[in-house]
Amino acid sequence: QVQLVESGGGLVQPGGSLRLSCAASGTSVSAYSMGWYRQAPGKQRELVANIVSGRSINYAESVKGRFTISRHNAENTVYLQMNSLKPEDTAVYYCNAQFDLLPFWGQGTQVTVSS
Repeated sequence: QVQLVESGGGLVQPGGSLRLSCAASGTSVSAYSMGWYRQAPGKQRELVANIVSGRSINYAESVKGRFTISRHNAENTVYLQMNSLKPEDTAVYYCNAQFDLLPFWGQGTQVTVSS
């Protein structure tokens, strides 16, 4: 069974940076896509960024120019470097990966941007 383990969340002041990491285990197959979603209180889960087929990168408009996603294909790991964080970035961030057309989710990591 595929498992995704996230790390790197926490509390940061506005303008600060955080780096999220996600590692997939339980499979020797390379993920078709890997990425990050987030869900703020009272809101729907939304795509933050993902990498599809190891090449195509997508970002939410709200994070373009501030967040950078990267992936180590051989190790099935994905990273999200978050700079210039804003209070509206506060949410639970979930790692997502797709293997053989099936989606898998991490447990989520809290990111709080507050002074």
